[in-house]
Amino acid sequence: MLSAMSTIRFLDRAVGQIVFLGQWLIFPVVILLFLQWPLREVFRTWSREANDLGQWIFAFYVAVSVTAATRAKSHLTADTLARHYPPHWRDRLTRLGAAIGLVPWSLFVLFSSRNIVWSSIMIGESFPDTFNPGYFLIKIALWIMALLVLIEGLIDIARPTRPDAQ
Repeated sequence: MLSAMSTIRFLDRAVGQIVFLGQWLIFPVVILLFLQWPLREVFRTWSREANDLGQWIFAFYVAVSVTAATRAKSHLTADTLARHYPPHWRDRLTRLGAAIGLVPWSLFVLFSSRNIVWSSIMIGESFPDTFNPGYFLIKIALWIMALLVLIEGLIDIARPTRPDAQ
């Protein structure tokens, strides 16, 4: 059976891998955005499909990016002030922020969106303008974002105190 610390380390590595892989999603988004013009103006086909595909890839990119910014300590931090705080205060503020901000927010998003996301998945919701399949993937990306934020918040709360923060 895994100990609590090994579980935290496993989750931390898993979220780190997801964030690492998620950063590469920007390339297909940029390529699809670039291809829309020639597809529409030159070939006169597939530009709307490229747009739809780009939208759901972008949704997954954003879902991962929120956690990536949090992990990099560049999201939702008042670093201008906090960098002057002693390490133990920064550590406590990180834990407090996760406990009263990240975890409740992510649970609220998961709970309040459950009917919308689940029904979208069950009907295989299509894009409203083009009727192309895959719109439900954008709603799944919402759950992925909330789950990653929840896991990152729990990691921040349970992470051992840094030696310089005691």
